Amino acid sequence: MTGVLQSVNQRTQLVGQNRLELLLFRLRGRQVYGINVFKVKEVLQCPKLSSIPNSRAVVRGVSHIRGETIPIVDMSMAIGLPGVPQEELATSFVIITEYNRKTQGFLVSGVERILNMNWEDIMPPPKGAGKDVYLTAVTKVDEKLVEIIDVEKILSEVSPLREDVNEEIVSRSSAGAKRHLPVLVVDDSSVARRQISRCLTAIGMEVVTHNDGRQALNYLQSLTQDGSSIRDHLSLIISDVEMPEMDGYTLVTRIKEDPVLKDIFVMLHTSLSGVFNLAMVKKVGADDFMAKFSPDELAERVMELVGQD
Repeated sequence: MTGVLQSVNQRTQLVGQNRLELLLFRLRGRQVYGINVFKVKEVLQCPKLSSIPNSRAVVRGVSHIRGETIPIVDMSMAIGLPGVPQEELATSFVIITEYNRKTQGFLVSGVERILNMNWEDIMPPPKGAGKDVYLTAVTKVDEKLVEIIDVEKILSEVSPLREDVNEEIVSRSSAGAKRHLPVLVVDDSSVARRQISRCLTAIGMEVVTHNDGRQALNYLQSLTQDGSSIRDHLSLIISDVEMPEMDGYTLVTRIKEDPVLKDIFVMLHTSLSGVFNLAMVKKVGADDFMAKFSPDELAERVMELVGQD
């Protein structure tokens, strides 16, 4: 456990190498789950929890940790499994994370180890898994299936974000409305794709979506195989960082290395807000970075880029 605690925030060397490090953990049972270490601030033994009146059962309480009052979400309950029994709290662990500009803790039964992996070894969930599954990806470790949790889906249900664009911004976009080329949105989370698409549609933009960097790169290459410029087809690209098969950093690198694609504007749009370093974005050549998810901020930025503002 000491090794896990010491390693959590020392991972910037993986940027641009299509690699990630997974923190492996267990809920109630033998199944192993994973979460990207980049989103983890700290792992600790479950602290004393204070109850919150009228809160949802999945929020087991709050804890005062390093000057912050942090909600603690029972991850088992959040994905539809039985929660951690009260008598087992003292022997459980909390993974403190930062997603979408907020800090929260996830209660888990046990934390195993950190594993360095290649994104090419991370696969999308099986097609038959259904829309309600709480996974963004799966992989194999020691011949055992590891399920990578869709934390954005959990948080959208536990603590929903405002997804609507401010009416004043929508009015401004309508006033300056003209036909624009589509925006390509690349994100492995169905929740994130929906949120971004809804935001862009509200300001009159057409949206094309893909689930990972490899899909997106193949799509870009198919658009330009006739020798046309990518800017004849798209206004800009908005990409997540964490994605199976090819991550956002690698996608940006491949785009900027390609003479036919390099002129397209690429924004990295990620929930890695806490441990994210802007130098990482510059290292791979992205044109912009924005932390998820502020519909007004995203709408304003896209309007500025396409000349609607």
